[in-house]
Amino acid sequence: MDLTTLHRRTVEAWQQRLDAVGPEQWGCPTPCTESDVRALVNHVVGEERWTQPLLRGMTIAEVGDRFDGDLLGDDPQRVCRDASAEAAAAVDELLAGGGQVHLSYGDEDAGEYVCQLSADHLIHGWDLAVATGQDATLDPDLVAELASWFAEREELYRSAGVTGPRVAGGGDPQSDLLAAFGRSPDWVAG
Repeated sequence: MDLTTLHRRTVEAWQQRLDAVGPEQWGCPTPCTESDVRALVNHVVGEERWTQPLLRGMTIAEVGDRFDGDLLGDDPQRVCRDASAEAAAAVDELLAGGGQVHLSYGDEDAGEYVCQLSADHLIHGWDLAVATGQDATLDPDLVAELASWFAEREELYRSAGVTGPRVAGGGDPQSDLLAAFGRSPDWVAG
């Protein structure tokens, strides 16, 4: 699967889950222990807002703090829908040009950055689904693509503190990917 398709499909899966969040669910806990649903969605919207400037070659310093704080306002679903569309359009338009993006840890290949964004959408889509009682089944093709990509990076991400400790998986591809990202596949809100 090409990277623009991978990204677009993970964004669409994320957005479907977000569209199903009810008004009473924004404060629900998530598998991200420091985030409720609203904070989780705000994090993903922040990632989406960074996508276009970074793919256009801007540095962290040039972007500044414009994406800090609460990005969701009074209509988080609309804000997220707009941010998702903007990020997907940026990847569609700019990824083919390749190049580097300037991230907090240094320069990175644009394709690698898009894989990171895709993983964020897929894994946080699962977080959102289980936090809000939705079907948490992930698209098997997306799971396979991202599991293959992440296998070579798991220890690097863990040592950098990007993912939590690996937990026991369930022996199926989705559970094993979630476990690699530090998610207990049987997590339930407590």
